[in-house]
Amino acid sequence: MASLSTRCTATWTRPRHRRRSRYMSNECRNDDEATGLTSRLVGIESTDPGAFEGHIEDFVHTLLEERRKRAGSLAESVRIEELEALPGRRCLRALIPAEGTSDASAGPADLTLLCHMDTVRVGAGWSEDTPAFSPVLRDGELYGRGSCDMKGGLACALLAFSDALDEIGRRGSLPGRSLAIVCTVDEEDEMRGSEAAIRAGWLGATGWVLDTEPTDGRARGSHKGRTWYVIDMHGVTAHASTPWRGADAIAALAEAVCRIRGSVAALPSHPELGRSTVTFGQIKGGYSPYVVPDECHVTIDMRLVPPTGSSDAEKIVRDACSAAEAAVPGAHADVRCTGDRPPIELDPASPLLAALARASEEAWGETPATDVFTGYTDSAVVAGTCGNPTCLSYGPGSLEVAHKPNEHVPVADLARVRAVLSRLAANTLWG
Repeated sequence: MASLSTRCTATWTRPRHRRRSRYMSNECRNDDEATGLTSRLVGIESTDPGAFEGHIEDFVHTLLEERRKRAGSLAESVRIEELEALPGRRCLRALIPAEGTSDASAGPADLTLLCHMDTVRVGAGWSEDTPAFSPVLRDGELYGRGSCDMKGGLACALLAFSDALDEIGRRGSLPGRSLAIVCTVDEEDEMRGSEAAIRAGWLGATGWVLDTEPTDGRARGSHKGRTWYVIDMHGVTAHASTPWRGADAIAALAEAVCRIRGSVAALPSHPELGRSTVTFGQIKGGYSPYVVPDECHVTIDMRLVPPTGSSDAEKIVRDACSAAEAAVPGAHADVRCTGDRPPIELDPASPLLAALARASEEAWGETPATDVFTGYTDSAVVAGTCGNPTCLSYGPGSLEVAHKPNEHVPVADLARVRAVLSRLAANTLWG
């Protein structure tokens, strides 16, 4: 996920009457339960690649099995399901059905809290007093790999779901609408967990979807598209002293790279998302300075903004390769699209956005501004794949420290997000 942009903000009109929340007093701006659960989750390595999500999925499953007992006589109505998205890697869904639902597992919930369980690898640069998997609480920040992205968000979602179970136990009845928490695998790689959840019917074109990625206290729903290509440029080998007898694959690919950069730079910008960008993340070619290279390969990451789409990207790449072939006779390019995620634009009239604003005002006394998310998230996969217009990101922490050494999340953010998600769930389920 890329760093965040702050081009667009919006404000909301405060409700005339504000319900008092136990979280609004200053003494409750720390949530020991949220901090403690985040610490436990950080202590379970789930690096991708690395340990992956098996142990943390077991922990979350066990926790949800225990927590659903809070629903009292209705505990058995709460479904907990697993889905093998990849060999040995399971997604998880817990579902509180709406009262009178005939098939509790049918279709997406009215509100889904969407969280991924994997983290990036640890990497170098961590301080000696900040171990990656032994959480440290210091100066109001909880440190550890995944604390920000996104085990803090996962903890808040699990506790909001638990709070809804408590309410069922108190009321002795199921709510009028359904609530789910979906925990995915592979978000830090190819997002195949959310894709599997879509195929299983857990996520789709209907229902509100809120992922708990770190958002700096903002509601983020617009995303640049993400389109990936690989170009395999083929040439003809020859001695470097007689290069005209061959076809230089590296030179040809350099021609294509320069043309792609120029074409992307000339694309129109978007008022919220800014400009489209292109990055050439990997390049490999040749094997000796005295041999004309007959192979060169490059990977391309395009982040596209409307009105530019996938077909425009395809044309840019193929036109550049055609020009490169003409510039270096004998060279030939093979082009592969290895990933395509469409850009997402936030609907300012989204009912989920309005519901989140109301919940934040009631639970925390403030309304989140809206902003863009220049990276791609699981909720964006749902929006782009299914055409669901009610998908948002809202969670504790900042992407400025995600994926970095000494990753951390403010404990005050954990308290705020847990409170807001609990209020959002209560308002959605019981009106």
